[in-house]
Amino acid sequence: MQRWKTHTRKLVLDERPWLMVEHHTVELPGGRLIPNWPWVITPDYVNVVAVADDNTFICFRQVKYGVDGDTLAIVGGYVNEGELPLEAAQRELREETGYEAPDWQELGHYRVDPNRGVAMGHFYLARHARCVAARRAEDLEEQQLLHLTRAQVETALMAGEFKVMAWTAAIALALRQLP
Repeated sequence: MQRWKTHTRKLVLDERPWLMVEHHTVELPGGRLIPNWPWVITPDYVNVVAVADDNTFICFRQVKYGVDGDTLAIVGGYVNEGELPLEAAQRELREETGYEAPDWQELGHYRVDPNRGVAMGHFYLARHARCVAARRAEDLEEQQLLHLTRAQVETALMAGEFKVMAWTAAIALALRQLP
């Protein structure tokens, strides 16, 4: 299979650091040119499924601007410029929960929208997490820190209580790695 070729890029919206939109002229493998193909640039992010020493999952109940009602959530945040995704995951776990974990497993990295760009999401499983400091969460949303059993997480997952696709995917991937 052949890849599409980018001929031109034109910046049409610049709201750095959160969002940029470009129009690309792309050439399909058969030679057809498509002008003004929208390409969205947002920061890469991490999501962490954290499991404490007592085998509970560290989650949040919170609201998000783009989600109806409240939702269950996992640790997550943006990868800062120059930061490796694992470093971002470890930083976010400590900031949002006050926990650190000695055992990290990468669950993969995934493009949000393969034809329009958007961020790359990096998923991790953090095992044997222990509280080492006070939370320093700076999220705009109100959050309630929760410790859920595996059964509670599985029930919530199947009931659609994790209302963001990335969180749902990360939880499902992590559950497959846990005995």
